[in-house]
Amino acid sequence: MPDVAFHFNAPDRLGYACRLLRKAYLRKARVFAWVAEDDLARLDASLWTMGAGEFVPHCRIDDPDLLKDHSPIQLGDRLPDERGAFLLVNLRHDMPDDPGAFNRVIEVVTRDEADRAPARERWRQYKALGMEPQRHDLQSAPAD
Repeated sequence: MPDVAFHFNAPDRLGYACRLLRKAYLRKARVFAWVAEDDLARLDASLWTMGAGEFVPHCRIDDPDLLKDHSPIQLGDRLPDERGAFLLVNLRHDMPDDPGAFNRVIEVVTRDEADRAPARERWRQYKALGMEPQRHDLQSAPAD
């Protein structure tokens, strides 16, 4: 079973995701960021335009296999077929069909009630699958 962590109270979902993906990249993790179709282009552009020295190498799920093989961070509005090597960062309101196929899952949740209500449902779904989600309150966490 993968570790599941909910990062609550993110002030901005995509801004927080950029920092989280950068940290994962620096730790040499392979990450798949699962985003809504409307957010995919914005997240992609945000990762290209982070501050000096903060570039995060990444690609999209529809890029050629050679590029995906060499990109530690992948983005997509659909889940990859190969999941076992990835940490999943979920930036959507729905739950992956098989969260156990990932080696770790991080759910990013903002302060917006429209985001929090589906997160509470996902929390219950993880528990029903026998997973014990961990709660990380970003409001009380020290800044990076």
